[in-house]
Amino acid sequence: MAENKEDNVVYVGSKPVMNYVLAITTQLSRSNEVVLKSRGQAISRSVDAAEIVRNRFMPGVKVKSINISTEELAREDGTMMNVSAMEITLTK
Repeated sequence: MAENKEDNVVYVGSKPVMNYVLAITTQLSRSNEVVLKSRGQAISRSVDAAEIVRNRFMPGVKVKSINISTEELAREDGTMMNVSAMEITLTK
């Protein structure tokens, strides 16, 4: 059975960090890799979640890659703004 690429993605937003820690550990119990995606102010929350998983819950987990980028988003008034984005790939 082919694994859908979106199945192992955790989108980090404004929820408490431990919600994302639970999501990451759940995904890692099902697959060998999980990708954390975040934008803007949620970037620090995704780093915190990744480090909590690595240091407290699953010490064998490694950071495979970190990708940073800038995304252009439309504001409500129609103008465009740049937002920082980050993807952290964790693997067992």
